[in-house]
Amino acid sequence: MRALAVCQDELVIRTLHRVLSETFDVEFLVESRPLARRLVDSGVPATVGDPKRVDSYLRTDITPNTCVIVEDSGRRGLKRTVTAIRDAGGSLLYVLRVARGSARRKAEDLRSVVPELTHLDLSDLVAGALTTELGRSLTRARVQQYQRYFADADRVLILLHNEPDPDALAAGLALRNVLRRTRTTAIIGALQGITRPENLRMADLLDIGVEIVTPDDFGAFARIATVDVQPHYFGGLLPKVDLVVDHHPEQPGYTAVFKDIRADYGSTCTILTEHLRAVDVSISERTATAMLYAIKSDTLFFARHTNRSDLDAFTFLYPLSDPALIRKMEGADLTIERLEHVSRALATSRLRSQVLSAFVGETTREDFIPHTADFLLQIEDVRWSIVSGIVSGQLIVSVRNLGYSRNAGEFVKTVFGDIGNAGGHRSMAKAVIPIDRFRGKFGDLSGVGIAGRIGELAEQFLTDSQPERRMPATLSDR
Repeated sequence: MRALAVCQDELVIRTLHRVLSETFDVEFLVESRPLARRLVDSGVPATVGDPKRVDSYLRTDITPNTCVIVEDSGRRGLKRTVTAIRDAGGSLLYVLRVARGSARRKAEDLRSVVPELTHLDLSDLVAGALTTELGRSLTRARVQQYQRYFADADRVLILLHNEPDPDALAAGLALRNVLRRTRTTAIIGALQGITRPENLRMADLLDIGVEIVTPDDFGAFARIATVDVQPHYFGGLLPKVDLVVDHHPEQPGYTAVFKDIRADYGSTCTILTEHLRAVDVSISERTATAMLYAIKSDTLFFARHTNRSDLDAFTFLYPLSDPALIRKMEGADLTIERLEHVSRALATSRLRSQVLSAFVGETTREDFIPHTADFLLQIEDVRWSIVSGIVSGQLIVSVRNLGYSRNAGEFVKTVFGDIGNAGGHRSMAKAVIPIDRFRGKFGDLSGVGIAGRIGELAEQFLTDSQPERRMPATLSDR
C-alpha cells in the first residue's frame, strides 16, 4: 500500500520511515532541497515541493487510495495544505500532531474541508513503545544487579510459602532461570510441602522439585531469595534475605538487599516474565507453561486483580507454552474431598443481601476453605462469598467478591485485625485467628452461628455509610 507523508522535521521523517516502510511504499514531500538530498542519500524516498500547491501532489501521482499523512507542527498553512491534497484527489488524510497548539479548534476547522480526516498525536503513537522500552531498560539494570550479587554464591535457596501454589512454583522455576542457576546450585524449597491435587500434578508434570527445608537449614545457603511471599510470613524465622520478588502488598518486619514488590500485578510470574525478557533469557517450553498456568490461575483467567502487564505477559508466554499440558494440569481441580467441603458449607450457609457466609467445620487442609469460597462465588445472586473453617486450632476465614464492591482486605482487617492476622486484596482476602480469641470476642458459637455472625459483620461493613478507608494489608491470601 502506498503512503505519502508531508513532513518538514527530519526526526519525524526518519521515525515515520522506520515505522512505515515495512508495510507501506512510503514517500516524503518536503520543502527543503538540502533536506531532500540528505534523505535520498540515506535511502529515504523524498520529493521537493510546496505542500500548499495542488501540482506538488499531482506530480506524486496520489490517488484516493493513497494514505496521506500531514505533519502538524503548529505553523500556519495547515488548512491550505489539506485543501490542496483534497483538490489533487487525496481522500485518506491523517494529520499527525507534533505540537498540540489549539488542537480542538484546528480539528473542527480542518474537518470542514475533509470530514473524514483523522487526527493522530505523535506523543500517543510513541508513548507506549517508549515507556515499554524505558521500563525494560530499568528492569534490565535491576536484574543485572541480582545476577552479579548472586554470581559468587555456591548454593542459593529460593524459598516459597507453605503449601506452594502454581504462582509460587512457577516463580521459583523462573527465578532460577533469571539467576542463570541449575537445580543443583539453586534449591527451590518450602517449610511445608505440596498437598493440593492440582499443585501436585503441576509439580509432577513439569518436574518442579520442591525440597522441604527447616529454619536450621537457612545457614547452609550463601544467598536466600523469596518469591510470591515476603519474609514476614515466616514469623521472624527469616529476618534478612537477599532478594524478594512478590505481588502481594508490601509488609514490614524484615530487611532485604533487593526487593521487587508490585502489589498492582495479578501474579508474581508476571514480574518474572518481565525480568526474563529484559535480560533476553531464553524461556523453555517447560518454564513458559508453568508461568502461563500460574498467571491464569492467580488471576482466575483475568477475572480478578489483573492489569495490562498480566495480559502482556500472558500474550508473550502463550506461543512458547504447551496448552495441552495446561489443560491436563487443570483437570485435577475438582475432587471428592473438595465437593464434600462444598456440601458442608451449603449445610451451614447464610445468604442475605448477596452475601453468602458458610462454615466447613474442622478440616485437615487449609486450601479446602478458599477453594470452597471460590466455588460458592459462582452461585447466582452471590456477590460476596465468605467461608470459614478450623485448621489446627486456627479459624481460617477466606473472602471472595466480584471485585467492584467494597474492599475484601479492608473488611477482614477491620473485623479481625485486632485478634489475628488479616488482609489481602480488593477481591480476595484472608484472616487467620486463634479460635480461642475468636470465641473471646464473638462468643462460643456453633458452626451455623459462626457463619451467621460473620455474614452479619459483612453486611454491616457493606452498608456502612462512612467513607471507605484504605488500610494496609498484613496477610496476603493464599
